[in-house]
Amino acid sequence: MNAAGEQRALSIDLNCDCGEGFGAYAMGDDAAMLDIVTSASVACGFHAGDPDIMASTFRAAKAKGVAIGAHPGYPDISGFGRRPQSFGLDQIERLIAYQLGAAQGVASYAGHNLSYVKIHGALSNLAMTDRDVARAIVRAIKSVDPRLSFLAVAGTQLEAAGLAEGLAVAREIYADRAYTDAGFLAPRSSPGAVLHDAEEIAERVLSMVIEGAIIAQSGKRIAVGIDSVCVHGDHRDAVATAKAVRRRLEASGFTLAPFAAT
Repeated sequence: MNAAGEQRALSIDLNCDCGEGFGAYAMGDDAAMLDIVTSASVACGFHAGDPDIMASTFRAAKAKGVAIGAHPGYPDISGFGRRPQSFGLDQIERLIAYQLGAAQGVASYAGHNLSYVKIHGALSNLAMTDRDVARAIVRAIKSVDPRLSFLAVAGTQLEAAGLAEGLAVAREIYADRAYTDAGFLAPRSSPGAVLHDAEEIAERVLSMVIEGAIIAQSGKRIAVGIDSVCVHGDHRDAVATAKAVRRRLEASGFTLAPFAAT
């Protein structure tokens, strides 16, 4: 049994954020990441991405047996969706619905099936602690397609809102980000918030998955359910980190598989 009181899963998902270039500008090595991960969260055109990038990413994921999800966020290309914005709850619902519609349409065009939703950047950070924002996001998902799974940051209001509204929820931890003692991501501006050593990251991920707990910067354990591990695709060490995490999990007896159907 792990710290969350659950039997240790033999299967775990490894996901990354993909399709985050724009026009002629590339972001990350999607081709390499899609050879490693089991699920890919694809930008929907607001914080990054465009129809061409979305379609090519969905096709590549389909060819490699990788599940795909929509990765909506704030309309903030220049800030990569990582800057706080001021939107009302109704506006947030429409922002999410709009991006899901785009993702579903382009995925269908590309011959793949959209299977889940994961929120990006500053909007996700807000929704981790703001119950009303988390619920607005979930309402939008249910309104567009209640069959979509919800990849939610473990132990946050996102997870709680998804479960309360009856969505199929998968709980996510971050491989390459540090956590506070409250169980939230350390602000990117703080020292050590973004992790870089692939082997140290992989060992830490294995410990979190086995223990069923987030490990904070202080060493504190916060019990959570864990279904998926994220490696940020725009991280400069993303490919090396994803390879190390996958290798370490598989060497310890875990099967890497999508949490949602492809």
